[in-house]
Amino acid sequence: MKHSILASTLMLTLATPALADDITVGFAIAKSGWMEAYDSPAATAAKIRIDEINAGGGLLGQKVKWVEVDTKTDRAQSAKAGLQVLDEGADMMVVSCDYDFGAPAALAAESAGKNSFFLCAEDVKAGIQGVGPNSFSGSVLAAVQGATMAEWSQAAREAKTGYVLLDTTIEYNKGICTGFDWMFPKAGGEIIGRDTFKNNDASIASQISRIKALPQEPDVIMLCSYIPGAAAAVRQLRAAGITSLILNGSAVDGSYWLDAVPDLSGFVLPVQGSIYGDDPRAEVESFNQAYEATTGARPASQYAYPGYILIDLWAKAVERAGSVEGAAVTAELEKMQGEATAFGPRSFSDMLHHQNSAKMQIIEIADAKPGVVGDWTISEPVPLDVLLK
Repeated sequence: MKHSILASTLMLTLATPALADDITVGFAIAKSGWMEAYDSPAATAAKIRIDEINAGGGLLGQKVKWVEVDTKTDRAQSAKAGLQVLDEGADMMVVSCDYDFGAPAALAAESAGKNSFFLCAEDVKAGIQGVGPNSFSGSVLAAVQGATMAEWSQAAREAKTGYVLLDTTIEYNKGICTGFDWMFPKAGGEIIGRDTFKNNDASIASQISRIKALPQEPDVIMLCSYIPGAAAAVRQLRAAGITSLILNGSAVDGSYWLDAVPDLSGFVLPVQGSIYGDDPRAEVESFNQAYEATTGARPASQYAYPGYILIDLWAKAVERAGSVEGAAVTAELEKMQGEATAFGPRSFSDMLHHQNSAKMQIIEIADAKPGVVGDWTISEPVPLDVLLK
């Protein structure tokens, strides 16, 4: 009798699939150092989407959990963090916003055959071209931001002449200007001058002198920079009496820096969604409120949004693949063309794991108050050869 019970128990064990482990997302991100200001909001947004997925029954019938290791805004630590979250069972890895600081961790995921997503990197190398075939970014390329400003300024403000002022400190800035340089003349405008500076330059007086020496003030100045250098440049341009419409990329989203430029007007940038409560899409404001409920404050800039988007897209691909295996998920992500998200449609291909076109909300700062003044989608995607310049 005892042998019969043992045999029956063994047969039942063999016939019943073992309970599957939870699906694990590994965050190898900056929780300290200057990158923390970019990584933490986007990571919080990613976790909000994970909680929503779990509340809806999970992914492939399993709960999604997450593990996290601090890269300390250090490239060597980024590689170690990537290996550690893999050791802790990560099925997919989320890495820092910036390509330089996220790539070491992403390369660890690539070597393990896992998918990686940069939280908000906007350099084309944060993907196939720099990491490998299983790496993606949740954000919109910097060149798209510059191209959006170029085309929108001509269509909405009848800009005919433009001046390019490039902060050469990081690749992101160069990407913005690359997109503007490509689209502005293509759309019928003329770039009448260009100059450079560094983000930590105390003064751009010589650059301002060259702008003021032009026969006529440019209609727009494409300022490719980030805070604090962007704020200092804008303050000096306005103090010098230059009234041109100033354009920039998404990196300057948020009102936190406006005290540095009192009563600022005539400043425009593109964003993936508005943090100011005036986005025309109800889903965006719903997210803003969910973020506030989680953290006690609304997002400080649009850079929270890509974290939510990347988990949303990855989870859809996992369900369609029926697996978390890297190559299978990649294949499903690359099929996405105009995939709906709360922040607009997103697309990937086997050539590009970024957005080289996207519907952007246009934010204008007038009398020191930012607000949506419209939206714009560039008339054609930024070509790969332009992105790789």
